[in-house]
Order: sequence, then structure tokens, then C-alpha cells
Amino acid sequence: MINDKLTCMQFTNAIVRRPCRNMVKGITTANLGLPDYDNALRQHDAYIHALENSGLTVTILEALDEYPDSVFVEDTAIVNPHFAIVTNPGSEARNGESKEMEKTLKEFFKIIETISFPGTVDGGDVMQVGTHFYVGLSGRTNREGADRLIAILGKYGFTGSKTELNKVLHLKTGMSYLENNHLLLSGEFLEYPEFQHFSIIRVPPEESYASNSLCINDHILIPKGFLTVKREIEKLGHPIIEVDTSEFRKLDGGLSCLSLRY
Repeated sequence: MINDKLTCMQFTNAIVRRPCRNMVKGITTANLGLPDYDNALRQHDAYIHALENSGLTVTILEALDEYPDSVFVEDTAIVNPHFAIVTNPGSEARNGESKEMEKTLKEFFKIIETISFPGTVDGGDVMQVGTHFYVGLSGRTNREGADRLIAILGKYGFTGSKTELNKVLHLKTGMSYLENNHLLLSGEFLEYPEFQHFSIIRVPPEESYASNSLCINDHILIPKGFLTVKREIEKLGHPIIEVDTSEFRKLDGGLSCLSLRY
């Protein structure tokens, strides 16, 4: 029986990286125009404040001008309180970002595992639900990388399964787990059999961007301006923090992409 009381995954820390001026050269399929760097900085400040207001201590890394997409730190690693897994992003232009993130992770984690070629994994393709991890097979995460990730997780008592993606960039482009069996879900994933046991919050096509939201310490962060999704999440009874991520949306980025949380 589904418990209607929402309890979000508890975190104490987050890692973010400041946007770089070269973000205008970032990889994108969005066709929304170039991001405005100064506005992106303001939005990033607000995002950090939202994390702090959700109870997190935030480590802020300096911008990396040589990596236009480096603000999207989620793709570089998978972290939990016990260990970190350095990924191997599927876009060759982003490979160096993981190496840079590994330097930081060594300051916080005693156990660090890695994904290496021929396997590729983007963190945006990985969603944790309790002790289970859903891994999206996408243009950025291949089967070899997913298998390697699931094998690593198994060493530490976690399980994993693979989900084929057909239309979206990352698994978490189309879904967010909101704890206690609630799943924010949109698009192609609405009919996938592996997600039907969840209590599904359906996201309308025109608000699909809001499928990428964050549940942190009993707060829910949602992108600003998506009223239907906001109303549905309000029914769960927890504080909502709206965050404007319009500049990052221009680079296919969402709320979860901008931090590593553990």
C-alpha cells in the first residue's frame, strides 16, 4: 500500500560548479538561443541558496572555461554518503570534466570507483530509488557503462536495472523520484512497465521540462513557471522552492544537472 506522506531523501552536502563564460559554446539540442552568462550567474546563485535553504552545505567549485558544460556536474559522478563513482560522460568533449571532479571527490570520499571506456555513463541517466538504481541507456550512457555501473553498485549492496530511452536526452529529463513511491513522470516513460508500480504524478507535454525536479530534505525544488506541476506537487504537502533555470534550459540542463548531492 502506498504511503501518501512524502519523505524526501536526506542529504547533508552538495557540490556545484560555477558557470563559465564559454557556456555559450555548450552542447545543446534545445533551439532556445544562447544563454546569457550574467543571468546564468544570478540563477546559479539562487540555485545555491535553494540548496542551502533545503539544509545542505554547498561546496562551490570555480568555473572551468575549457569545459563549456562543466556547470552540469551531475553527469560527472554518482555519489552517496558511502562512496563516489566517477563517470565517463558520453560526449567526448566532456571527458575531462570527470577528471577534474575526481580531484574534488578525493577530498570528501574514501572510496572512489570509476567507469572507463568502452563504457560511458552520464549521471543524468541514473536515478536512485532507495537501494535500487535505474540506469537509462541513451546517446550518452551505453550498455557497457551501465553494466559496469550496476556491477560496482552490487559491491556495496545496491541493485540496478537498465531502461531504454528513445526520445529524451537523459533518464532524469523525463522523471524525478519524490520519495515514498511518488514518481514525477512524463512523455515516453508514462507507459513503461517498470514504472507502473509507482504512484505516478503525470506531467503534461507542455510542462515536460518540470519533470526534472528535486526532492531534498522534505523540500521540493521545481523549475519556475510550471503551474500544473506545481499544483500537483503541492498536494504532497511539503515546501516548494521554485528556481529559475531558463538559461541552463538553453543547454538542455535542468535542476538535478547542476549539483551532486549526498
